[in-house]
Amino acid sequence: MTAGTRGAYRAYARLVLETMPEESRVGLTLGFVRTFGIPDIAHVLAAGGRMTNEPRGRAKATGVAMFTLIGEGLDSAEGRRVVDSLRRIHDRPGITPDLMHYVLACFTVCPLRFIDAHGHRHVTEAERDAAYAFHMALSDALGLPEPPGPSGDLAHDLAAVEDWMRDYETRHFAPTEAGRALWAATSKGLLAARLPAPLAPLAPAVAASLLDQPLRAALTVRRPPAPIRALVTYALRARARARRRAT
Repeated sequence: MTAGTRGAYRAYARLVLETMPEESRVGLTLGFVRTFGIPDIAHVLAAGGRMTNEPRGRAKATGVAMFTLIGEGLDSAEGRRVVDSLRRIHDRPGITPDLMHYVLACFTVCPLRFIDAHGHRHVTEAERDAAYAFHMALSDALGLPEPPGPSGDLAHDLAAVEDWMRDYETRHFAPTEAGRALWAATSKGLLAARLPAPLAPLAPAVAASLLDQPLRAALTVRRPPAPIRALVTYALRARARARRRAT
């Protein structure tokens, strides 16, 4: 991370890359999955075929891009290369500034949500402010207009970004064949590869346990059986307790 940017979001980079990297990766994956609930985004992702045929590769590429930007800095040589690549990928008809703002909000908000819910400690205010600084810097680097707040005004902190994101989902979440296909590929291919072999058949139910009700409705995903939800909750809480004891 270069001197020009590391001061603004140093605390965020430390949280994501050093303090809770595993939680951050899961949260980023959930943020990516969240975009499947927006029809316009789902259609773009499904049209290329890579996301449904190679979900692990597509998700890995997204994670590498985001962690490179956070770790190297937006104004580093590698950071500029990633930003230029993101601009080219998303410079196509139908991808509006609001869609881009929503994707960036998911990638910033969802990791912090997962850490707050399942990490060994909550995100601090300093880390939240640093995350907002990164969010704004990336938005500016991509040439997007000022991000909207919950009522169309400008967003001045991460809470306002999250409020806008929630309102956007209320207005735009809807079931689509593309969204269902993306979820099927991701829940069976991506998560299954990260579970022990005996648990791989449970991957879709385990993954669904991490989705909230609005997203389950948008992806037409049933709420998992109570035993699966209890198992996931127990595993996450046990891991958080173990991490607290170790720190």
